[in-house]
Amino acid sequence: MIALLSFTPFQPTPGLAIWSLLIFLLFWFIMGKFAFTPIAKALEQRESDIQHALDAAKSAKEEMATLKAQNERILAEAREEKAKILQEAKEIKNQTIAEAKEKAKEEASKIISASRNEIENQKKAAIAEIKNQVGGMAIDIAEKLVRKQLAGNAENEAYVKSLVDEFNLN
Repeated sequence: MIALLSFTPFQPTPGLAIWSLLIFLLFWFIMGKFAFTPIAKALEQRESDIQHALDAAKSAKEEMATLKAQNERILAEAREEKAKILQEAKEIKNQTIAEAKEKAKEEASKIISASRNEIENQKKAAIAEIKNQVGGMAIDIAEKLVRKQLAGNAENEAYVKSLVDEFNLN
C-alpha cells in the first residue's frame, strides 16, 4: 500500500520533472519553428497589407478630393461658359431683331417713297390731262365764238381764210 501512496500526481519526482521540461522545450522549439514563426510572419504580412490598404485608401481619398475639386472647377467653368453662350445668343437675338426692324423701316421707307413718287406722277399726269381737256374745251368754245362772230362778215371771213392758207403752207 505504500507504493500507491507514494505516487501522487501532485508531487512529481525529479526525473518526471526533467522529462516534462525536456518534452516541453522540444514542443516549444517545434511549435516555434513550425507554428509561431509562420504565425508571426502572417501577422507581419497582415499588418503590412493593412498598412498598404490604409495608405491606398488615404491616397484614394486624396485623389477623390482632387477629382472633386477638379470636377467642381470644371462645373464652374461649364456654368460660366453656359452663361456666356446664353448672353451671346441674347445679344445675337437682339442684334438680329434690331437689324430686321431697321431693314423693315428701310423697306417701308422705300415703299412709301415709291408710292409718293407714283402718286406725284399720277397727279401730274391727271393735271396734264385736265389741262389738255380744258385747253381743248377752250379752243372749241373759242372756235364756236369766232364762227358766230365771223359768220356774217365777209371781210373777217377773207382774213380767216388767208390765215388758214398761211398755216397750211407752213
